[in-house]
Formats: sequence, C-alpha cells, structure tokens
Amino acid sequence: MAKVEMKKPIIDEIKGYVADAKSAVLVDYRGLTVEQDTILRKKLREAGVVYKVYKNTYLKMAFEGTDFAQLNGHLEGPSAIAFGIEDATAPARVLAEVAKTAEALEFKAGVVEGTYYDAKGIQVIATIPSKDVLISKLLGSLQSPITNFARVIKQIAEKNGDVA
Repeated sequence: MAKVEMKKPIIDEIKGYVADAKSAVLVDYRGLTVEQDTILRKKLREAGVVYKVYKNTYLKMAFEGTDFAQLNGHLEGPSAIAFGIEDATAPARVLAEVAKTAEALEFKAGVVEGTYYDAKGIQVIATIPSKDVLISKLLGSLQSPITNFARVIKQIAEKNGDVA
C-alpha cells in the first residue's frame, strides 16, 4: 500500500472533524503524566470535545481552504488538537481547567467560530461560560423583573381586597 493511500483515511477523518467543528484549540502536551492525560481526555469526552494527536503535516493538509488553516504557523513540535463540535468554548474551557493542575499543558493557539486567537486569547475564551449557562443566566435575569412585578400586583390586589 502506498504512503498516500495510508494517509488519506486519516486526513479524511480530520476533515470530517473540521467540517463539523465550531472551534479547534492546539495545545502542547509534552510533560503530561499518564494520569493527567487520562483525566484530560475524560473531561473533554464528557464535554463533547474530540481530542486527538495527529502528525502536523496531516493537520496542515486537512486545514487547507478552511478557517483552521490559520493554525498552520503553530504546527511545530508535538501538538494535540481539541475540536469543539457542539459548544465552541468547551475545548478552551476544559483545557484551561485541567491546565491548572497540569502545568505542562500549554495552549498554542485556536480558532473559535472562524476567528483566530493566540494562546492568551484562548485563555480569555476559556473564561466564557457554556452556552447553556449563558442562556440560563439570561432567562433568570428576564424572569426576575416579571416575578417582582407579579408580586407587586398580587400585594396591591390583596390590599384592595382587604379594604373592601
């Protein structure tokens, strides 16, 4: 089997993730212990994030013509990539959480919904709550004034009812 034929399925797999991904974050994983890597992979899997280690040349080939091609300059040395399929901020958030206890894990760069971010930018993205949390906060802030208004109306009605 020719080398090109062996590479094609791997590149197609990466292209599949790229097509579905809302975000991708590159990290340098050198120095992680097996235990830290296991914890990292488990948390990423629970968050619906695809985390893989590929050869840099395969990633470059798969990124051609996409927003993720902006990451090509960071594809040097050992790189792992985390694809956010459902939640765009999940890869950065989970990686940052694990990096607190695993100092060896370092951000390289990322692309979130078509926008390139360097390592510092990805750390800022990591502070953004998930979409579900943001929606619940919005609904809570919308519900609060309505609830307060209903209480005031009820109190007025009870007051008028007592007097009459």
